[in-house]
Parts: sequence; structure tokens; C-alpha cells
Amino acid sequence: MVRKKKFPRESAVSMIELVLPNDTNTLSNLMGGRLMHWMDIVSAIAAQKHSNRIVVTASVDNISFRHPIRLGNVVTLRAKVTRAFSTSMEVRIDVDAEDIPTNVKTESNSAFFTFVAVDQQGQPVEIPELEPETDDEKALHEGALRRRQLRLILAGKLKPSEAKELRSIFDITE
Repeated sequence: MVRKKKFPRESAVSMIELVLPNDTNTLSNLMGGRLMHWMDIVSAIAAQKHSNRIVVTASVDNISFRHPIRLGNVVTLRAKVTRAFSTSMEVRIDVDAEDIPTNVKTESNSAFFTFVAVDQQGQPVEIPELEPETDDEKALHEGALRRRQLRLILAGKLKPSEAKELRSIFDITE
């Protein structure tokens, strides 16, 4: 069976949240776990839109907190699929925080999450290919293979010598 192709724009999702007191720590900053929860939701929706399937989170890349998100800020999370493999897909999430009274908007976080599409029994299923359109989408698509190989090495599922896309990073010669 030939896999249908989809475009990144077809999986694009935005989610907006207001940081309330129950979402914050004792310094009145958004708790990291709450933000990761929101990131997981928005990226899972993007993965579902691409695959038209139930999806499960397979991995989460490094999430660095560049700027604190404060009580009362409006948080915008944007996600879309950057690459689809046979049953898994990488999703990029970008997070902005906005202080509406002062009109200050801050880029807070970004990360890559990986999802696997599954059937009703939880078994992986094939998903559509992804065809990037813009230069940014093409760059993210190209880099996704390197990021995937690095994830597999860190998980102990791939030997560095088998990661063809990462040879220059690991200084591996054949």
C-alpha cells in the first residue's frame, strides 16, 4: 500500500492557556510540569491530525526554560509535525508567553516530542508521509533524521556506528 502524503500545515495546532494561581509555584511562575502537560496535549493533537490515529508519546527531547512564565500571562503553544517515519512522527512545539497589560510577548520554550500512531489494541500502525513546503519546514524535516538517530542512541536502541546521519558528530569512520 502506498502511503498518502500530507503537509505540515495540515497538522498545525494552536492552544491558548491563561496562567492561574493553581498553575504556579511559590514564586508565582508557571510550574514546569504544567507547561510540559500542555505541550504534550498540543503536540498529541498535531500528531493525531497527521496520522488520523490514536497516538502515544514515545519521547520528549530536552525542554529548556528560557524565560519564566508568570501568573496572569497568556501562553500560546503551537505544534506541527516536522517528519513522519513509518509509524512514528516528530512534532515541534513552540511556546510564547504574553503579558497583555504591558503588551510584552516572550518566546519561552520549544521542544520536539515523538509520537507513535497505534490501533485500538495499541499496536503501531503505518502513517502518511510528510511533505514539507517552506524552507523552514524543509530544514526541520532534514534535521529530524539526525534528532531521531540521537534519540535512539541515547535510548540504547542504536549504536553510534549505525547512525549514518551522525557520523560527523561522533567522528566515526567506516
